[in-house]
Parts: sequence; C-alpha cells; structure tokens
Amino acid sequence: MTLVQLEYLVAVDTHRHFATAAEHCFVTQPTLSMQLQKLEEELGVQLFDRSRVPVRPTEIGKEIIAQARIILAESKKIREIVQGQKQELSGELRIGVIPTLAPYLIPLFITSFLQKHPSVQIVIQELLTTEIVEKLKHELLDVGLLVTPLEDKSIKELPLFYEAFVTYINPKHPLAKHESIKPEQLDMDELWVLNEGHCFRSQVLNICNRGGSTTSQSNNLDYRSGSLETLKRIVETQHGLTLLPELSILDMPEQKRQLVHTFQEPQPLREVSLVVHRSFLKKKLIEALQQEIIAALPHEIRNRKKEQVVPVG
Repeated sequence: MTLVQLEYLVAVDTHRHFATAAEHCFVTQPTLSMQLQKLEEELGVQLFDRSRVPVRPTEIGKEIIAQARIILAESKKIREIVQGQKQELSGELRIGVIPTLAPYLIPLFITSFLQKHPSVQIVIQELLTTEIVEKLKHELLDVGLLVTPLEDKSIKELPLFYEAFVTYINPKHPLAKHESIKPEQLDMDELWVLNEGHCFRSQVLNICNRGGSTTSQSNNLDYRSGSLETLKRIVETQHGLTLLPELSILDMPEQKRQLVHTFQEPQPLREVSLVVHRSFLKKKLIEALQQEIIAALPHEIRNRKKEQVVPVG
C-alpha cells in the first residue's frame, strides 16, 4: 500500500469517475485503474462498485476511503512543517465564497494580500454554501468564506465579523418615509428575495419570521434572481423593497444611499466566517488570510460585537 494508491483511491471517490480522477491526478486512466486493482488485491476487498454510474464505493470501501483521507492529510502536515520554517508564504490557496459576499468582501483585501504574499497563488470560486461545504469535505477547497453557524461537525468555523442587514426601499413605498424599520413592518408581498439555495434568502425570511417559501413577485412581474445587484435595480426601477448586507452599500453613490434604511436596534446581523475542514492544512496561509480580511474591514464592522445573529437555516 502506497500514498500514491491512496491518492488515486480518494480521487475516484471525489470525482466518482475513473477518467476524471486520472485527469486530476495527472496520470492515464489505465495507470490509475491498475494501481487501484493492486490495492484491492493487497487488501482482499472490492473498494468500488464499478457496475454503477457514477461509480460508488462499497460499504467497506467507504471506511477505507475515510481512513485514507486521514492518512493523506497527516502526510501533508510533514510538508507544512518544512514550509513553516520558511519566512515567505507560498503555494496555492483555494477559496470558496458565497455570491452575497464575493463582490463586496473580496475587493477589500485581495490586492493587499497578494502584495504582501507574492508567492501565494489564490484561486477563488463563487459557490453556494452547500457546494462549499461539500468541496471542503472532499479537499477540493482549502477554505470557505460564508455565513455561519452551520452546525456541521465535520467543519470548523472561524468567525471574522458581524454584518448588519439593511433595507433598500423604493422611494414611492410607504416605508420610505421611515428612517429605520422594524422587521414586523415588512410586507412579504412587496419583498424581493433571492432564489432558493442562497443562505441570504433563508436569513431574510427568518428576519421576517416567515420560515416558508415566497416568490419575488407583484402584479404581473415574477422575477427570480441569484443576484443582489439585480434585486437592487428592480427596487430602483419598479417597486417594493429588498434586504441587503451592510458591505454591499459601502461604495454606493449618495443618490442611491437615500434608498437605504437601517433596522431599529437590536439590528439583525449575519456572522461571516472562514470555514475549514476539521483536519485542515495550510494553517499559516489561512491565518494570514484571516488577519488580512479583518484588517481590511471598516472600523464599525470590525469592532461590532455578536448580538442578534440571524439563523442561516
């Protein structure tokens, strides 16, 4: 049994396809298949059910794969010990970030981070929360930037800051005359929300104490969006209101800022965290990322205490 064989084993489990796994391991499919067959012969068990599409691990295969992931993670820590002796951070850092954070948070820190750590290659993917967690579990990402708490024991959450929700209201809407808003004043029939699957949508419904579903529509317009920027434009040009995260209004022109109304205290907040696998690697890189993000935040957000955090689910 070799580490290479275990890497191939984990790759097939991750991608559930021999050809795709071989491509990601930079070997030919026959080479990968041969090594896995040797491993199965050595162990005396069948690791994958090859009759199914996509290929799936057998019951004993699941247990062996779980142990293989632990062994590979521990072996990588040896390289991290060596890397830790070097002054300069280097290597690849794969980050998953949710769409309601990416356009507002990434620009705040990415330039300064890369200037300080020129030998680090950053790979960023915009993904939904469920996708980020799944990729973390399969080691396809190193760290996620998302909203917590998630209450998933397989991951570790490192809270960064607490961001307030604000309302964005069409000037002709009755609530536009109020400087601050109470959650109970929000009318779901007038509220534009994101598509299913976005944690921001779930939090908006929780703020309104509506756990059920809703559609973003009024009269003869039914618009289902995955973008906060689109919802803002609908409010500006059509009617109604939407909720926005605080970071999204930092660079907003003064004319549009007039459409922003805060919530009355205690303001509903969302907890933004770095999320990693329980046995995560690249600790120094992730610590550097954590420090850079916090340093880049506006003072009010950086120093805000955890108070009324809105549940994600």
